[in-house]
Amino acid sequence: MNELARKPKRWPKIVSRTFLILVTILLVFPFFWMMLLSFKSDTQILNNPFSLVLDAGFSNYVRAMQVLDLKILFGNTMFLAATTQAVGLIITFMSSYCLSRMVFRHQRIRDGLYLFFLLGLTIPSYILLFPIYRMVVAMHLQNTYLSLILPLIATSIAFNTLLFVGFLRDFPSEVEEAAIIDGCGLFSLCARIVIPVIKPVFATLLVFNVVYVWNEYPLSVTLISDINKMTVSLGASMFRGTYSMDYSGMIAAAVLIILPQLVFYAFFQRFIIEGMTAGAVKG
Repeated sequence: MNELARKPKRWPKIVSRTFLILVTILLVFPFFWMMLLSFKSDTQILNNPFSLVLDAGFSNYVRAMQVLDLKILFGNTMFLAATTQAVGLIITFMSSYCLSRMVFRHQRIRDGLYLFFLLGLTIPSYILLFPIYRMVVAMHLQNTYLSLILPLIATSIAFNTLLFVGFLRDFPSEVEEAAIIDGCGLFSLCARIVIPVIKPVFATLLVFNVVYVWNEYPLSVTLISDINKMTVSLGASMFRGTYSMDYSGMIAAAVLIILPQLVFYAFFQRFIIEGMTAGAVKG
């Protein structure tokens, strides 16, 4: 009787695990297939893409590394990522701290400002391409790092504000009040009390934003044409000609571009989990 009563409880676990396995396969299969295609010739890719015959070997990767100047592409991308995060995280932390701690005469004003910051999450980046391009041209910033740095900082504000404010509203203000009574100033309060506690959120935003900068394509292809200023996301487009396309080289280049961010994401995965759950439990 007890065995029969226990059996139905196993089905939800079996169903959930089966579902997770299927989702994992669906997510991993495209990358696995891309890895296989990167070892095939153009003829094999076009005629029989699902075959397991890897006729090209590592020649596609050799050609990709000869065409791509990985030192310049990676260097430009890391410079943009470091600059945008150093500036963007500081600005959004300060604005989020004001939104969560400042006392307004009317609560609706603070809520309105918060919603104004979050509006950026509802606007697709493609809609912003034309106005950004017009402003960049008007300010003569084409083919400069600044033409990418400013829009990338602006597009990260909404998500940064969402996580920062969500955590700071749950952070007990009594801790800050005690520090102020002990003579702690505003900057010391943030540097010694708030930021050490909020480090998981900083790490989470750093990972998300660096991956976003690494994958960003629309802005880069619209604003940058100088090969010395290109980012890694533009690397694969170097294999596209006017009347032809080097499919095998493009796929090999895409693998070289994707692998570093997979390693980066896997290394910082635990910080993402900590940051997304930070502040979820009060007290």
